Amino acid sequence: MSGPFHVVLRSAIQQRGLPLDRLRFRLAERGIQVGLASLSDWQHGRAWPQHPNSLRAIDALEEILNLPTHTLSGLLAGRQVLPFQPQQGVDEYSGPMGELLDELPGSRAWDLDTLTTEHTVTVDAHHGPSLIAIRSLVRARRDGVDRLVLRYFGAPGCAIDRVTVHPVRNCHVGRILRHHKGSVMVAEVLFGQPLRCGETWVFETHITDPTAGRRSDFAHGFRRPEGSYLLEVRFHPDLLPSNVYGYTRADLYTEQHRLTDLRLNNHHAVHLTAADMTAGVLGISWEWPASLETRPHHTADR
Repeated sequence: MSGPFHVVLRSAIQQRGLPLDRLRFRLAERGIQVGLASLSDWQHGRAWPQHPNSLRAIDALEEILNLPTHTLSGLLAGRQVLPFQPQQGVDEYSGPMGELLDELPGSRAWDLDTLTTEHTVTVDAHHGPSLIAIRSLVRARRDGVDRLVLRYFGAPGCAIDRVTVHPVRNCHVGRILRHHKGSVMVAEVLFGQPLRCGETWVFETHITDPTAGRRSDFAHGFRRPEGSYLLEVRFHPDLLPSNVYGYTRADLYTEQHRLTDLRLNNHHAVHLTAADMTAGVLGISWEWPASLETRPHHTADR
């Protein structure tokens, strides 16, 4: 399993099929007293176990839930202060992104529920994540919804005018607004027909950024509750990172908290999954070998 602590815990509880009151009883059998509210908060990211009794409970839960040793405790190791899951989505009312959304009426409306989002990020031989493939399944919350607004944050130095959005499946692109100083962009993804309340829609888009350069991370911000999220990063076989890890942020511009190390598979890729996220930012970051950092860097037109 991979993902933030609360996601891994909740998935393990669901797979084991034990209700919280039964988990509490099993912990009590081991002399560990934990309230139902605490167990609920832990699995939904509203609080993190920090006190000695709570950490004992986590070790016991690994055994009760048939998890390998350190599956849960390893996600907590090395943190003196653990981030709490924010109660609201990422802030889109300030900064360059807020300025762009102010220019696009209705861009912050909660008209769609996101059931599934998949991001596949391709890091090319020039160090940068130049292609982001997005596949989403959404459900209309009211009659007449026919679009959503895609957000993109460029890396420092990104030439945002050169970033493009390509419709791939069941959509086309409407208005695009760019903030040159802030290197951010918003784009309307148009479905081509209005949805009825409760109707679902699946679509795919590609974002290309030929100026990504040495950008070394990619993340997704949760504005509203989302069902499931998958982030995969694929590296060029001739340019592999020395270290890759997952991270979270409480908001767009807050401190990064390292979650777990990620190991490249035989296809030069890593992934991170999450379910029922309601807020915050989840991402993957990577580091290049020192020998690569000393090479001259060139960004080719593609």
